[in-house]
Amino acid sequence: MARIVVVHGIAQQFKGPQTLLTSVAPALRDGVTAAVGTAGPELRDDDIACAFYGDAFVRPGTRATTVPPYDEADVEPDYESELLLEWWLEAARVYPEVLGPDAKSRGVAGYLAGRPLKRPMVRRALNALTHAPYFAHVAEPLLIFGLKQVRRYFNEPGLRERVQEAVARAIEPDTRVLVGHSLGSVAAYELLCNEAVRASHPQWQISTLVTLGSPLGLRGLIFDRLVPAPDKGNGSWPSGIQSWTNIADAGDVVALVKELGPRFGPQVDDHEIDNGVEMHSVSRYLTAPVTGRAIADGLAR
Repeated sequence: MARIVVVHGIAQQFKGPQTLLTSVAPALRDGVTAAVGTAGPELRDDDIACAFYGDAFVRPGTRATTVPPYDEADVEPDYESELLLEWWLEAARVYPEVLGPDAKSRGVAGYLAGRPLKRPMVRRALNALTHAPYFAHVAEPLLIFGLKQVRRYFNEPGLRERVQEAVARAIEPDTRVLVGHSLGSVAAYELLCNEAVRASHPQWQISTLVTLGSPLGLRGLIFDRLVPAPDKGNGSWPSGIQSWTNIADAGDVVALVKELGPRFGPQVDDHEIDNGVEMHSVSRYLTAPVTGRAIADGLAR
């Protein structure tokens, strides 16, 4: 029975729970060992599970074989272009080699964040992001595909529910720790806040939430679209959670707001780390000692 369930991020639709587990489980074990040594909890193969929801983004009964050849013309106005702008502005703020919309100020000062990008600016944004360490290794169609997955999660009827149902299926009575990476942190958080779902699973005993590279704090595009909706600028505390550790790499462009405490309450234990050139990698996040400590403490709680 899985004591720890890990929820993946975007662009994993070509995989499955067992494929993900082959990389997630060793990284998670290494993080726990780095934090507490061999005296820490013994993690057997069946102690760790991956919740897989990637197939919710493809047609039922199929598994996509390629990402469509997306280009700037395929970035939809409003949500997708606004999220692209947020990534661009953050990359320009963090990395000197990335020029932003206003090249003189690196794109941070004097430009209205949240303004939908016109097609020439979309092209500039995509070109600029190729100079950011994380996006430099991501093919342009895959980057655009990621934008579309985030938009669909929040705007496509029924998709959010299918994603959360997939996460719920992976949780067992012995599960104590729920780990969410990137968009998976949004799904994990919303599931734990869903009182109807919690009521239908009285056997759940999750007491620890760990979020890695999370976009949960981004106002407008993420935070203000959460269910349940924030009240007077404050997000809900997940039901039954005694400990919430949030970990963000200083250069992680996806985790635009590094500290979640100001949005969700001072009980959130925020940590900023350095994952090297793979700042948004789930494996790098899992091997970090601070992640291992949060997981080990959650199992001991």
